[in-house]
Amino acid sequence: MGRNRPALSRALVSKQFCAINRSTSGDRPLKDSSPFAPFRHRAFLSYWLVGLAANFGWLIQNVGASWSMTQMHGSPEMVALVQTSVALPLMLFSLPAGALADTFGRRRTVIVSQGILCLISAMLALASFLGMLSPWGLLAFTFLIGCAKALNNPAWQTMVSELVPKSDLPSAVALNSIGFNLARSVGPAIGGVLVGAVGAFSAFMVNAAANLFVLISARHWKSPEEADRLPPESIGSAIMAGLRYVGLSPIHLTVFARGFLFNVAGIAVMALMPLVARDQLGGGPLTYGLLLGGFGVGAILGALGAAKLRAMVTLETNVRICTLAYAAGAALLGFSTYFPLSILAVMITGAAWPVLLSSLNTTIQLSSPRWVLSRCLAIYQSCNFGGFAIGGWIWGMTAGQVGTGEALGFSAVALVVFAAVGLVLPLRQLDTSSLDPHSRWKKPEPSIDMVPKSGPIITTIEYRIAEADTDEFLTLMAERRRGRIRDGARRWTLSRDLVDPELWHERFKTPTWIETQRHHARRTVAGAEIAERLKALHRGEDSGRVHYELVRPAMPPRPHAPVVATEE
Repeated sequence: MGRNRPALSRALVSKQFCAINRSTSGDRPLKDSSPFAPFRHRAFLSYWLVGLAANFGWLIQNVGASWSMTQMHGSPEMVALVQTSVALPLMLFSLPAGALADTFGRRRTVIVSQGILCLISAMLALASFLGMLSPWGLLAFTFLIGCAKALNNPAWQTMVSELVPKSDLPSAVALNSIGFNLARSVGPAIGGVLVGAVGAFSAFMVNAAANLFVLISARHWKSPEEADRLPPESIGSAIMAGLRYVGLSPIHLTVFARGFLFNVAGIAVMALMPLVARDQLGGGPLTYGLLLGGFGVGAILGALGAAKLRAMVTLETNVRICTLAYAAGAALLGFSTYFPLSILAVMITGAAWPVLLSSLNTTIQLSSPRWVLSRCLAIYQSCNFGGFAIGGWIWGMTAGQVGTGEALGFSAVALVVFAAVGLVLPLRQLDTSSLDPHSRWKKPEPSIDMVPKSGPIITTIEYRIAEADTDEFLTLMAERRRGRIRDGARRWTLSRDLVDPELWHERFKTPTWIETQRHHARRTVAGAEIAERLKALHRGEDSGRVHYELVRPAMPPRPHAPVVATEE
């Protein structure tokens, strides 16, 4: 492919490549389809209904756990630790869970995690019924439930990308949020009634039954056909690949930071709500359930308006509006001792919470290629739940020292400060089509014996670049270096021939032959566009010679053992 490349083709490639740069400018709002469009897909509708049942069980269980702790040990620190005990394992174990989901399949991971959740919830219900539950025993059970939720969440949330087309994904994520908050609007009140009338064990038993329902349903789901038939990665390798990818993705790092900061400050509302119900409003478990129900009603209203808001403003503006609205609701909740005013406050925070978090969730799912999707979302969730865990501890300690209302006021101030972080770390939108898979690589047929673990492999690509095109070539190679390393390449180098300055060599190493194949299978549309632009700059007749080399140590061969004849 030389300089006689058709002008129309080069113009098209240039146009496509420039679209990548424009896609990160953040100067336009995200366009969404109809808010209810995903329900046209039967598989998504079934998934959504099952998830709704699971959310009911989860929220009813949370009411039982929080109110049990309020009765057994009423200090603000111990009540807030219920939230921390659930959030901490979600922070610690989400990444290994994401690696499991990407490696062994999302459906299989959901089935295993739901079975564990069902078992632990049933054991918690039995311990509560027999009166064997202590404050620290309750925290231990909720920690184990958090571990199972950590295993479940990345697989469950990224399954939505298998059920709807990309154009419907923002609406599908918003509908998941609506489902969760529909359960939140009614479930906590039901939980409050159950706990008050029957006992906390009934709330735990409802959660066990909901998990059993999901488990039975998931066994009948079909896994999508996978074009990539390569053997699965080891969990350690998959975790490192996920960390490497997000470490070289500025978009991901910004979303992680903003989500973490928001949740550190924002969790104060949820962590201290039992104390608001008991101390500021003088109520019981029903009051607490109604407050959570008000939060859920606000969340439904917010999620229904999320698509319209995303269509009107940019992602960054959306997040700032929601953060400031949440701060106003938190301040009002801390100030109020009047139940209707407190309901209004939790509805404001409820409306802002899902719009902000679903926007960040959608950004992660749309900015992650499929091969690493669950791991990217898992790292995002780890940051979120890390914020929950740290924030729950901070605001519980603060409430114990200065009071519940004052702690909520301080959290509102922190939210205002964190909204200003967008001036330094703004969130940008992207062209999601650039991350579609685009692997047209043809595996070479080795003339030597190779097995999947053969390696290391050195790949070398030759380019012949005119002096006038050197600057453009180097700019493209900088982008290519980032993509190569994100996809698994190691020790990437670019060199120029001393005698023939038009001749350039790109080299990188992969640890094994199977990792070489994985590296090329991970190429996206954006990577393919950069490859096409590089081919357009290449002056040779071919499109750039490629060499695959198996590294071998310079050691003499071992002498063959002598053959000893034996008599029959």
